[in-house]
Amino acid sequence: MSTTEAEQPQYWYGAEKQALLGRLRRIEGQVRGVHRMVEEDTYCIDVLTQISAATKALQAVALGLLEGHIAHCVVEAGRTGDPTAKVKAASDAIARLVRS
Repeated sequence: MSTTEAEQPQYWYGAEKQALLGRLRRIEGQVRGVHRMVEEDTYCIDVLTQISAATKALQAVALGLLEGHIAHCVVEAGRTGDPTAKVKAASDAIARLVRS
């Protein structure tokens, strides 16, 4: 049984989805640029600089999503009942980000 688009859950970032997708497309372009740099035997420090920029851009997206999760999902769970599961999900995400 397939899930239709109408059955998909709507997350808080729905209103910002196009901006988020735009940021991810730019990051995707950065990563393609790194690939091209390696193919073209670009100086290693220049490649590392671009990898760092792409990594920071992904971290910024991740932090924005985490902030939104806390501001919307955790707060809403607190209003409507027990936020324990949402807080645990946020804590787990923070732990993954810190380890990476």
